[in-house]
Amino acid sequence: MSTVGDPGIAVVTGASGGIGSAIAVRLAADGLCVVAGYHSAAERATQLVAGLAGSGHRAAQISVLEPTSLAALANLLADGPGRVDVLVNCAGVTRPVPHDDLDDLDDELIDRIFATNWRGPFATVRALRPLLEAAPSPVVVNISSVSAVTGQGSNVAYCASKAALDSMTRSLGRALAPQIRMVSVSPGWVLGEYASRMPAGVLDVQRDATPLGRLATPDDVAAAVSAVVHDLPLTTGAVIPVDGGRPLGTH
Repeated sequence: MSTVGDPGIAVVTGASGGIGSAIAVRLAADGLCVVAGYHSAAERATQLVAGLAGSGHRAAQISVLEPTSLAALANLLADGPGRVDVLVNCAGVTRPVPHDDLDDLDDELIDRIFATNWRGPFATVRALRPLLEAAPSPVVVNISSVSAVTGQGSNVAYCASKAALDSMTRSLGRALAPQIRMVSVSPGWVLGEYASRMPAGVLDVQRDATPLGRLATPDDVAAAVSAVVHDLPLTTGAVIPVDGGRPLGTH
């Protein structure tokens, strides 16, 4: 991924969130120079960068739905390191809507979820493709969800958007080979910001239905991303679960 004195460059979108920040911390500890992308939480991203191991890290405002923002990011990186070794697409949105409440899942929310969770990662890959291809062994990691497989999640559109993201991983894994690897990391429930807003009983049900008997942490997800980057050089177009075997559960 890098040579002595020449750290690889990792771009993490959504780095100001719980999972994204854990990924940034892990990749920095691995020796990568991290660009911590944020949408609006500039202070959180700045604090994150200040605490990362190593040097040369920076926070960057990245709006994955704005072509001008992605173009600015590409220009910034082209004028600096001239390459991207790792891109982690972690930015995403959702809102809890019961699956049988078809009216509350309105068109505006559906469009926002698909635009952020699918079009955003695709647009980011498209914008950074020349910089990825300039790296010796680049990899894109899309943060997906077990909802893509189970159809159980915060709402129907969220589940579908993550299934679409995994499909994109497979499609681009073929289309961009052999230059760029594409991998989805797919957690189940993660004990982070979103889960903290749920009633305790919801988490208990999910834990009881998980064969390994515990839910993931942001660090579990970050460890999987690190493994994809450093330890799985022959893996592309694949979905790596970090869900404790949740699809095998009984309910």
